[in-house]
Amino acid sequence: MNKKIILSAIVAATIIPFSVYALSPLFINTTVDEKLPETVLVTESETMEKDEMADKMEDDTMMKDAEPRVVVLLSGSFVGVGDGIHDAKGNALVVPLENSQQILRLEDFSSTNGPDLYVYLASDASASNYVSLGRLKANNGNQNYDIPEGTDLAKYDTVLIWCKQFSVLFGSAELA
Repeated sequence: MNKKIILSAIVAATIIPFSVYALSPLFINTTVDEKLPETVLVTESETMEKDEMADKMEDDTMMKDAEPRVVVLLSGSFVGVGDGIHDAKGNALVVPLENSQQILRLEDFSSTNGPDLYVYLASDASASNYVSLGRLKANNGNQNYDIPEGTDLAKYDTVLIWCKQFSVLFGSAELA
């Protein structure tokens, strides 16, 4: 009888902490809202006519400066895996910086949480060949990741949200 109690206690002491570790991220959401770096490249301000109504006004030289726009080299939208558990949505953007570096920006991003999520640039959705950009900072919000210098974005053209511990894909975005 004592052996059964001891064995049950050992099993419970093993299974309960593992279950809490593996399942608790599903119920915990984190949010981050990082701004774009100040060194991001923007298009030059252009001068544009307000609209056709401006031509009919007394002074038809009314012009308006356009807002500078962030240069986006590549972009894609996340698609979840569709299993009802693992999901990711939002946009992935590759944005150049003034120092010739590049960042991957996740905008309006949301995913189900997991215990060991990473952001990868990969050659396919199976993560057989990838460049790790680091741990996912939060499962919701806008976030920036430095792309290592020399990364071939023609080869690594898929962004993955990947659970490293369990080798599970949560979502992917093809960059084009």
